[in-house]
Amino acid sequence: MPPFWAAPPWTNHSRAGELEFVLLGFAHVPSLRPMLAVLFLAAFLLTLLGNTLIVLLTSLDPGLRAPMYLFLRQLALVEICFSLDVAPRLLVTLLRPGRGMYPTSCALQLLLVLSCVSSECFLLTVMAWDRFLAICRPLHYGAIMSPRLCHLLATTCWLAGIPVALVFTIWLFNFPYCGPRGIRHFFCDIAPLLSLVCADTRVFEANVFVATVLVIMVPFCLIATSYVLILAAVLRMPSASGRHKALSTCASHLIVVILFYGTTGVIHLRPKASYSPESKQVVSLSYTMVTPMLNPLIYSLRNKEVKAAVGRVCCGRQGSRL
Repeated sequence: MPPFWAAPPWTNHSRAGELEFVLLGFAHVPSLRPMLAVLFLAAFLLTLLGNTLIVLLTSLDPGLRAPMYLFLRQLALVEICFSLDVAPRLLVTLLRPGRGMYPTSCALQLLLVLSCVSSECFLLTVMAWDRFLAICRPLHYGAIMSPRLCHLLATTCWLAGIPVALVFTIWLFNFPYCGPRGIRHFFCDIAPLLSLVCADTRVFEANVFVATVLVIMVPFCLIATSYVLILAAVLRMPSASGRHKALSTCASHLIVVILFYGTTGVIHLRPKASYSPESKQVVSLSYTMVTPMLNPLIYSLRNKEVKAAVGRVCCGRQGSRL
């Protein structure tokens, strides 16, 4: 019986466009696949429901017009796109193992994954800067965070990662592939695809490292700097209630930052690191499935304004029916 990662081989030095890939996500636990499919389907539906609710609330409720909620809406939209890109293919892989995937589909999935990760990094950075201005520069906040600047920042976050994602996707899929064509992952990512390349990828990996530092680590350092300055400003506040209110507005964002950056950095800083494919799959689940599902809960449960908006929207609909 062939090993679980076995898949029909490439012809010698085939180009990626000539044959199909086969995703082998969680092939090492075949007996758990039905249960995992149910769990991931539930997580996917909760992600769509929670993030769609955030989008609707921040769009419909007049009490959620602050810049922070504009950026929160963009983050929810990114999470929806991320989930729609990854989760359906994951469910197909679990329920119909061995199903082929056209290289163009794999390339498109990788492009969207890289774009969504980049957009989320930039959005989390902008959200940290927004909190810094609100707490450390409250008198200038309204003048700086104008609607025009907010929409410009949101648009930039969406578009800035696309050129980088496009370059690395095209570059990676122009390498020659040989050996087994099974991708030991549940979605098309750089690391598992690199393991199938039969060429020198050191220049590519060096460029991936540089891009990861610029897209992930530099924003993380900016976020960390923002929170150090926020903490210093909060400690200088004379009122305990003021300190509590300032910290509570940042707590949700900080939790999301830790969840997201704690996993993406591990995966993308060293794409050919010696972690096993199985461990990479578990780590990848954190930022592809778990974080998008938890974000709406984190922001809504810890935010009184969001909870109040839910009540206003629900009461408004009941009143309109009456």
